[in-house]
Amino acid sequence: MATSGARGKRWGGLGQWWGVLAGALLIAAWINSAAGPAVVAGLSAAVLLWCFFQAPVTCGAAVRGRADGCRNNAAGLLLGCHIRQHRWQKLKMLILRRQLRAFCSGLFSDGKAAIVTLAGLGSFVSGLVALVPGVVVH
Repeated sequence: MATSGARGKRWGGLGQWWGVLAGALLIAAWINSAAGPAVVAGLSAAVLLWCFFQAPVTCGAAVRGRADGCRNNAAGLLLGCHIRQHRWQKLKMLILRRQLRAFCSGLFSDGKAAIVTLAGLGSFVSGLVALVPGVVVH
């Protein structure tokens, strides 16, 4: 008997949402001053990696006949959907100068992508602030 991928997993499909927990812990680490800069930097890196490679967003790769691109589910902002060509297409968008604008506009294409993009930017800034001493005013 075949089961769907979400039901067959141990966590019932919730394993892809570990980055939200890491983000909540990052916010708690900033609120609690007892957490050191190493904890904040580590959690910031974890949230950033989740946003790039595992956050559930739409693919958005260019498709013939659709102005808004591919609407399949994708894993992370940098990876495409299950179609191999879409994964390579999204990674090539970062390298080619003419396609960088299309990639950046896709970061805010819908609500899910905008939230994941802002979470990634926030965790990047959080990691920089934690690593550079004297930036935070107490």
